[in-house]
Amino acid sequence: MKTYRNIYFIGIGGIGMSAIARYYNAKGFHVSGYDKTPSPLTHALEDEGIEIHYTDDTSYVPKDVEDTLVVYTPAIPKDMGELVYVQQNGYRVIKRSRMLGEIAQGQRCMAVAGTHGKTTTSTLLSHLFTASGEGCSAFLGGISKNYDSNLLIHENDVIVAEADEFDRSFLQLFPEIAVITSMDADHLDIYGDEAHIKEAFKAFASQVSGTVIAKKGLDLTAEDTKAKILTYAYDDETADFYARPAEKGHFDLHYPGGVIKDCVVGIPGWVNIENGVGASAIALTYGLDPEKIKTALASFSGVKRRFDMQVNFDNLVYIDDYAHHPNEIAAAISSTRERYPDFRYTAIFQPHLYTRTRDFAPEFAAALSKVDRLVLLDIYPAREEPIPGVTSEIIYKDATAPSKVLLKKEELPDWIQNQELSGKELFMTLGAGDIDRLVGQIGTILTKKHNGQ
Repeated sequence: MKTYRNIYFIGIGGIGMSAIARYYNAKGFHVSGYDKTPSPLTHALEDEGIEIHYTDDTSYVPKDVEDTLVVYTPAIPKDMGELVYVQQNGYRVIKRSRMLGEIAQGQRCMAVAGTHGKTTTSTLLSHLFTASGEGCSAFLGGISKNYDSNLLIHENDVIVAEADEFDRSFLQLFPEIAVITSMDADHLDIYGDEAHIKEAFKAFASQVSGTVIAKKGLDLTAEDTKAKILTYAYDDETADFYARPAEKGHFDLHYPGGVIKDCVVGIPGWVNIENGVGASAIALTYGLDPEKIKTALASFSGVKRRFDMQVNFDNLVYIDDYAHHPNEIAAAISSTRERYPDFRYTAIFQPHLYTRTRDFAPEFAAALSKVDRLVLLDIYPAREEPIPGVTSEIIYKDATAPSKVLLKKEELPDWIQNQELSGKELFMTLGAGDIDRLVGQIGTILTKKHNGQ
C-alpha cells in the first residue's frame, strides 16, 4: 500500500473502525474522522489525540488528496455527504475490511469468524498470546477488560483478527489458522438466505492456508478448503479439542497432543468455556505452551458488553451482554440459568435492526420465553429505515415468559427503580444497540436498592 500521511475515517466510532484508527495513530500517522454521535469510545480516541467531529461537514476532510487515505464503514449511508465528496474528488476510498486486510497482509494471521462468539473468542485468543509472552497485535470487536482497548500492538508478525461476516468483510483476510464458531443465518439483508451465508463462510475457509478449527457439527468438508480441518466443542469427546467439565466451572481441556488438567476461564458460564476451547485450539495449533495457556485462561477478565458483570451481590446480580441473535440470546440465558438456577431472572432486550427482528421474531420469542420476566424495548434501527408492521410487538405477542412488558428505552430506569427486590434477583440487559448507554445507570439503581438507599 502506498504510504499516506493522513488517514481519515468516516464512522470512526465503530468498534472495528476505532481499532484501525488507534493502530495508525500509534504508528505516527495523522488520524482524524467523523462519527454520528459522541460515545465513550470516541472520547477515548480524542484523549489519544485523534481529532473527531460529529457533523456531516466536508470542511473537516484533509484537503491534500494525494496524501490522504479515506476509510469508511458500510454502516454509513451511501448518500452521506462526506462519503460522496471523497468519492467524487479523487481520494483513495476503501472499506474498513479492506484496510484490515492490507494490515494483515504478509503477517501470520490468526482469525476468529462466526455469527456469534467471535468477539469473546478473539479477545481471549489475544490474551493467550499476550499473557504467555509470545505477544501479538490484535484488532478486536470489543473492549478487552484486561487491556482496556480493542487494539493490541506487538513487534512480532502475529496478528489476531476478528473476522466479521457482515458485508462479506472477512473475505479480505487470508489467515494461517482460523476458528469458525458458528454459521447461523444472520444479516439476511445482506445474504438473502442461510445458504448464501454458509457459502460465504466456506469461501472464508478456502482462504485459510494452514488449519481451520470448526465448531463441531458445522457443515465444512475437505471440499471447502485445502487447509487441515479440526473441530472443537464444549463437551464432546468426538471433537479434536473439547472441555470435560468438572465442578465449579473447572474443566479438563483435551487436545490432540494430550490433556491440560483443571483449567478455568476467568469469566463464568459454559458458553465461555466453549469460547476458551476455541481460543486455546488456535493457541495450541500455533504452538503456545499448554501450561501458559492454562494460566492465561484463568486470568482472562472478559470483554465489555460480553457477559459483563456489573453488579454482583449474593442475592442480586446484574449482567450486561451484547447478544442480539436468537441463538446468542438462548446461549446467554442458558449459561446464566446454569450459574444462577434459583434466581428470579429478568431479561431486558433491545432488538437490533428491523430486518433481523422481522426475520427471526419467532426465534427471539422462543429464546426470551426462558426467563421469569421479560422487558422488551423498541427496536434499535442502526443503519435501517423502519419497516411497516415491524416493531417489538411481533416478538412480544409470542413470548411466553410468566411476566412481560413493553417499554421505551427512556422508561427503563424508572421501571427498574419501581421494582421490589425479593429473594434472589438476576437482571440481564441484552442487545447490540444503544442500550449500553443505560448500563451504568441501571447498575447504580440496583446497587442503591440493594443497600437500602
